[in-house]
Amino acid sequence: MNFLFAWRYFKSKKSTNAINIIAWISMIAIMVSTAALIIVLSVFNGFEDLVKNLYGDFYADIKITPKQGKFFTADTAFIQKVKSVNGVNQLSFTVEEKAVLVNGSDYQTIVFLKGVDKNYNNVNKLSHYITDGKYELGTPDAPDIVSGSGIANAVGAFPGLAQQPLVIYLPNRKANTFNSLNAMHSFEVKPAGIFSVQQEFDDKYAFTNLAFVQYMLDLTADEYSSMELSAKDADKTNDIKRQLQKILGDRFIIKTSYEQNQSLFTVMQIEKWVIYGILSLILVVAAFNMIGALTMLVLEKEKDIAVLKAMGASEKRIQNIFLSEGFVLAGAGGFLGMLIAFIICFIQIKFQLIKLEGGTFIINYYPVKMTAPDFILVTLTIMIIAVLASWIPAKKAAEQFYSLKS
Repeated sequence: MNFLFAWRYFKSKKSTNAINIIAWISMIAIMVSTAALIIVLSVFNGFEDLVKNLYGDFYADIKITPKQGKFFTADTAFIQKVKSVNGVNQLSFTVEEKAVLVNGSDYQTIVFLKGVDKNYNNVNKLSHYITDGKYELGTPDAPDIVSGSGIANAVGAFPGLAQQPLVIYLPNRKANTFNSLNAMHSFEVKPAGIFSVQQEFDDKYAFTNLAFVQYMLDLTADEYSSMELSAKDADKTNDIKRQLQKILGDRFIIKTSYEQNQSLFTVMQIEKWVIYGILSLILVVAAFNMIGALTMLVLEKEKDIAVLKAMGASEKRIQNIFLSEGFVLAGAGGFLGMLIAFIICFIQIKFQLIKLEGGTFIINYYPVKMTAPDFILVTLTIMIIAVLASWIPAKKAAEQFYSLKS
């Protein structure tokens, strides 16, 4: 009944044209702000999903590192314990150390050299991002390196080009720190490939075979700095982590791919809520127009209110009628806004019409990802704002005395 009255008031012709204009302006404002909210949140979801995929391709589903020290020993029993955990798919051992990569006497840069075993490609998708050369790591006696594009540009480590041999310098763990001549081990390496994932990785990492790094750091064949795992189901990494922690104890730090980049993902979530808050202010501004429209409608319908009260309608009934009117205005604007946003986002997903400027990003168009929680969140926001905006005019309509005499 309340919405029937509200709908009739919404579509009926008003005695003053300004009431119609203000009502339509408030509805259009809600429509535009709703569409903006959905579109911006969907674009943000697209970028967030893209970044997560990039980081997910570079980082393993689960990473195990020692709680104390840089290296740990993994014997056959240790490996069997890890393999026995339900959900573990593949595992790979790595040794990582900071090094200096030098090309002749003119170019050098600091890199994080990561020695990986042959199974590393099964827990990491690095080989999918090779832009030049091949994913080849060489042997302990003839090591090849696969470096990020930033490192390759810094020292000229381009595969297949005639150049001076590259030399990698790694710390000598057995050296007397007071004797600088023995502080570093050095070895010639050959550039085999270049990868490009994301600038943070491209400027930092270089990869080679595990045995070579173990040899350079005077490690035994069963000493590693980390074990990286892939999960059969990426959604169950937290369950796998709990099982591993129970089996391995507190001597190891076990992190999921999310936890390895927790600060990044936390910042992205905060940014999304900030964007939502800022864009919601547009809806608040639209609510002021709605307050004006409903206030003028109450003045327009004074005689109707008096008749309803004379027929026995309670103050609560009158208040609910005008609250419903606010819901009709906000609902119509919100629905149209969501429909427009859905169409725009669908077109962008299908045809990628809106391009990114610059051409330096991994994709050349704005990524979009629509999610049901965003639509639900925006709907709830519109409903709350509709109640708040309608409350004062509805309360005034219910409490004020109106006379049928003019």
